[in-house]
Amino acid sequence: MCKSWSSSAPAVWLCSGNPLEAQQKHSITFAHTLCAASERAERSDSMTTQRQEQDKRYDPADSTLKFVTRQDDISKFTHCAAEMNYSSIKLFSPQRQLGSQGARRTLDDDPDTLRAEMSCGHAVTPQSLTAWCRSLLDQGQYVFRCPALKDGTVQKCEAQWSYQEVRKLAVLTAAEQQHFEETMAALAAAEYCEFKSCPGCHTCVEREDISNLNVHCTVCSAVTAQAFEFCWQCLRVWKGPGPRSDRCGNDGCTNKDLELLKGCPTTSLPQVQNLDPCPSIRACPTCGLLLEHDRTGCKNILCSRCQVEFCFVCLKLTPACLQTSSYFLPCSDGVAPRQEAIPSWKRS
Repeated sequence: MCKSWSSSAPAVWLCSGNPLEAQQKHSITFAHTLCAASERAERSDSMTTQRQEQDKRYDPADSTLKFVTRQDDISKFTHCAAEMNYSSIKLFSPQRQLGSQGARRTLDDDPDTLRAEMSCGHAVTPQSLTAWCRSLLDQGQYVFRCPALKDGTVQKCEAQWSYQEVRKLAVLTAAEQQHFEETMAALAAAEYCEFKSCPGCHTCVEREDISNLNVHCTVCSAVTAQAFEFCWQCLRVWKGPGPRSDRCGNDGCTNKDLELLKGCPTTSLPQVQNLDPCPSIRACPTCGLLLEHDRTGCKNILCSRCQVEFCFVCLKLTPACLQTSSYFLPCSDGVAPRQEAIPSWKRS
């Protein structure tokens, strides 16, 4: 994503020869300048954020915090989360082994760094807590849970932390608070309704009929004193007759998620015995979110949006799949074919 930037490019292009060719060359040069400026801005923002996080410290005189001398209990999980590349296709495997691979020197190595105890009893630093909770938001989860292992076990703590506790012990900056609160609000709202931004007024709109792509915006209609309709799929002003469930009359109005499901390559799950290849991308059978298995662990995955676990191979919910199979054996019904439709989330 490009950020705001300033260009020192000349106002007049001096060119000779073929004007179109020269213009194309200058456009390419200009684009390279833009990208370079954007990359510098992103690096600068990243460095500023890192400096701000490194500067976070607890106040030793804060009597509301319980300070401890043991090491941070969640830092190794934040290192792993930071190295994972979460794309627009959300992926999650409950069998992923979160460890300290690639761990680098952190504030845990500084004996002067104060560590505080969360309500669940695990120790954190402001940096590790901020990084972990941000990674949860990046995965579409707005409920903050402790990733640390219970003493002497391989079982995760999973205690829920309130936002108020996270805000205090993560020492969130004003910018971080704004990011956290806006993201949490959007994720929470998405659990109860599906909404998109109207292309006319940018107001969040919810569809009354999930089978109809022709959506009426009451705000735009009131402002312009005439009916304003847009396409839920391509987010452009509606063209053609309606209602329709497949597309509007605009060129290029297609369901890109459905095309991705139909055209994605196949994949294998190495740890599942004698399993035939299956499509590499699946739509969650409960809410329709596109998911990709990371090819580690068992065949079941947990949807990051609706939190429902299902089998990536047969597309049954995990309890139903396990009635006739197991985590690391092929499904009794074999590999489910490519999905021809994306399920709609019927929220309660």
